[in-house]
Parts: sequence; structure tokens; C-alpha cells
Amino acid sequence: MSTYSFMDTQCSLTSADGVIDLGYGAGIAEEGITFAMAGDKNTMTIGADGEGMHSLHADNSGQVTIRLLKTSSANAKLMNIYNAQKGVTRKWGKNTITLNHSGSGDNHTASKCAFKKVPDYTNAKDGAMVEWVFDSIKVDMKYGTYE
Repeated sequence: MSTYSFMDTQCSLTSADGVIDLGYGAGIAEEGITFAMAGDKNTMTIGADGEGMHSLHADNSGQVTIRLLKTSSANAKLMNIYNAQKGVTRKWGKNTITLNHSGSGDNHTASKCAFKKVPDYTNAKDGAMVEWVFDSIKVDMKYGTYE
């Protein structure tokens, strides 16, 4: 039987302004980290006579969503990088996010990442999850295997 554990997850955001650990031990919320492609890789077109074709798209863009506990120190670190980049066009959109899972060999990289926006700020009875979303021009995903 194979076993998955978030404890095997290493994740980081790298920019000219610093490197932030976003893996196990960084205060990641239960909902975790998501790498997602933005668009479809294929369009299927069917003609009037029933014949069809596939169109392969070159688009590899996507989004990365990092969900942190409200008490995670990574929130302040991400906000500092956001503030350092938001007014400097030569810095904007140049972050890289990498995720490696040693238990399976999964390896995901999102390059040319920009902050989508500052997360919503909530104070409530219970501490909220803080969701950081990044737009990425290029997302490469590789799934490994569990032994």
C-alpha cells in the first residue's frame, strides 16, 4: 500500500527579492497548494460532414494557489515581496514557484509568476485561511509514482 503525506512536500517562491519556504512547516492550510492550467490543451472541431480535427494549443499558462493559515509567517513575507514588486515593472511577473514531493517524485514549476492580488483580509471568530493566487505564464507539471 502506498502512503501520501504533506510532510514530503517542499515548495518555495523564488524572486529577486528573496526566497520563501512554502512547504511542510510553513503554516500551510488543510486545503494546501494547487497548480492548475489556465486553458485547454486541445480544441476539437467537427465539420458538417461529421469529420473532425484536433487543434493543439501551445498555451502552458496557469495559476498557483497557496493557502496559508492566518498565523503563518509566510503571509508577511509574501506581502513584503508583493510590496517590493508592485511599483517596479522590471520586477513584476518574474517569480518562480517550485513544488517537489519526495514521496512520489511529483515536480511542478510555475515560472514568470505575478501576484494576482493581495488576499482578502478577514477577522472573524475563527482564524481564516489566507489564499495567495499567482498567474504564471508557464506551468510545467510532472506526476511521479508511489512505491
